[in-house]
Amino acid sequence: MISGVIPVLEVPFHDDGSLDLPGFDRVVDAVLGNGVTAVMFPGYASEFHKLTTAERDQLTDRMLGATTGVPGFTTIVSVTDHATPVAVAAARRAAERGAGAINLLPPYLLGPSRDAVLAHLAAVLDAVAPVPVVLQYAPAQTGTSLDAAAIDTLAAAHPNLGHVKVESAPPGRLISALKLPSLVGYAGLQLPDALRRGAVGVQPGCSFTEIYQEIWRRWTSGDQLSALALHRALLPYLSYWMQHVELIIAAEKAISVRRGWFTSDHCRAPGWTLDAEERAMVGRFMAEFEEYLPCPK
Repeated sequence: MISGVIPVLEVPFHDDGSLDLPGFDRVVDAVLGNGVTAVMFPGYASEFHKLTTAERDQLTDRMLGATTGVPGFTTIVSVTDHATPVAVAAARRAAERGAGAINLLPPYLLGPSRDAVLAHLAAVLDAVAPVPVVLQYAPAQTGTSLDAAAIDTLAAAHPNLGHVKVESAPPGRLISALKLPSLVGYAGLQLPDALRRGAVGVQPGCSFTEIYQEIWRRWTSGDQLSALALHRALLPYLSYWMQHVELIIAAEKAISVRRGWFTSDHCRAPGWTLDAEERAMVGRFMAEFEEYLPCPK
């Protein structure tokens, strides 16, 4: 079972907007070095919607090259394509290239019907079976509306649907209602409630994975009060950054630059440009959590 802290890898760019491939390799190495047992790419935190197909394939191959064969490790490749045959082909390619699981974002452009969404999901599930699939349910970003009954029915017909990444607001009721194991997304903003309701993992960005791992370690070892205290310390930052997905992407890149993973915090347009106070906030964050976030001297 996929569980624990499962970061979504970010994509560094040079100041001119071109891919920073060595920087991406350092991101992968740094995240793996933190001891996680799974990663996902490309997600919203990866700016997947700003990458060409060739770039996505190139970065995916680099990630798989670094992670394939790591004992006990699951590399989750995300399929975000809108057209069903394109998504089917992309999922098959990912499985053939060694993905341990597929993250599947339902189609949402121009408001497809519920039946069309379910047919799309079923087609991709069939195409990659028995490779496990994580259904990403992000209604705020996509407008997709699925309930627990529909998801459970889909899983009953397709046993390789193994998890749901729940990013509804709030996520707790859906986590409680689902028969499938849940991962909570949305930067773990509602992580304590998700854990109380049985979530088996959290899928944040990757720039401060160590803090999520420490929260997870404390919670699963029975030290829930200490886990809650550390999560509360994160909340002033998460609650500000999660006001907009592009904002937390920009903030996390600024953190990664300070950590020495790459040299530019450039985000491809249209995106979010941090102002002076937001950059100062990143500095306060780094100072407050410096014991968890190694940085070059």
